[in-house]
Amino acid sequence: MKYILAICLCICAGSGFAQKVDFDKKLKELGIELYTPTKPMANYVKAVRTGNLLFLAGHGPTKADGSNITGKVGADLTTEQGYDAAKQTAISILSTLKGELGDLNKVKRVVKVLGMVNCTETFTDQPKVINGFSDLMVAVFGEKGKHARSAVGMNSLPSNIAVEIEIIVEVE
Repeated sequence: MKYILAICLCICAGSGFAQKVDFDKKLKELGIELYTPTKPMANYVKAVRTGNLLFLAGHGPTKADGSNITGKVGADLTTEQGYDAAKQTAISILSTLKGELGDLNKVKRVVKVLGMVNCTETFTDQPKVINGFSDLMVAVFGEKGKHARSAVGMNSLPSNIAVEIEIIVEVE
């Protein structure tokens, strides 16, 4: 009998009967408020969809009031402050995702992340900084938030933002 129950549970979970996560509730539990995404700074769009992939343009650590976390990690900012900037960038990206999709439940998987850190030439902890982004994606999406990633140092970034991150997301 317990084997039949286990099979039924597997079939139900795989067929969409499993309860979906309420991402608005999840974000609230994490103390995160999304906001209306900012407009692009130049002649580009924030997101392009092709098939079931959504490519997001580079986002910076923009706050709800439109201000950015700025500075060079290793000079103006500590690694921990860089981590916080990457986490703020995740909130910016989640805001754009929700604006584009209307519902974060349409995210099937965070596929690829490119994290760029505005840092000194001797700074080598870029992965620790971009963990601020990755940790939040996993906190929000669970296993679907785990992704392939690159974390690189940059001589400078637009408007002196601390980090810039772009992602590819699989969507329904």
